[in-house]
Amino acid sequence: MISTNQFKNGTHIEVDGTIYRIIEFQHVKPGKGGAFVRTKLRKVDDGTVHDKTFRAGEKFRPVRTETRRMQYLYDSGDSVVFMDVDSYEQVEIPRETAGEDMKWVLPNDTVDILYVDDRPTGVQVPSAVDLKVAKTEPGLKGDTASGGGTKPATLETGVEIQVPLFIDEGDTVRVDTRTGEYVSRA
Repeated sequence: MISTNQFKNGTHIEVDGTIYRIIEFQHVKPGKGGAFVRTKLRKVDDGTVHDKTFRAGEKFRPVRTETRRMQYLYDSGDSVVFMDVDSYEQVEIPRETAGEDMKWVLPNDTVDILYVDDRPTGVQVPSAVDLKVAKTEPGLKGDTASGGGTKPATLETGVEIQVPLFIDEGDTVRVDTRTGEYVSRA
């Protein structure tokens, strides 16, 4: 069993038969009355976020989680297909389970798939990825690296981000997957 004083961001717990991932939590000790823990939880099944409050010391069943290295093979309509790099077993994961992070993944890329109680629940991409610029307007004469300013660029995965004016089509750029911002040339 896991107590509220052992909560950590990213930990999975079971509340009333439903599995949640702890996004953030805060221990509150008011001057009057018992201490409690205010949490923000993401439901593993559908990704919805719930605010829940628990009494301090309340106990929950911890949920076994693991990540498996898998290679993204192809898109199959409403699902995406991955292959386990160790066993070569193919796994089909529904698109809504794979989540928003699939926009940073190209076919044949290797990613971590998060399993909760032996069920795939999400795709974990690296914090930064290197992608080619598929389409962008050319920079104007006089635009330099120190000149500041940005322009839109479409990456090879179809994501549009803002890049500095000196970036051209075909350049490879590093992008922060958490914020979707340009980091540097790769």
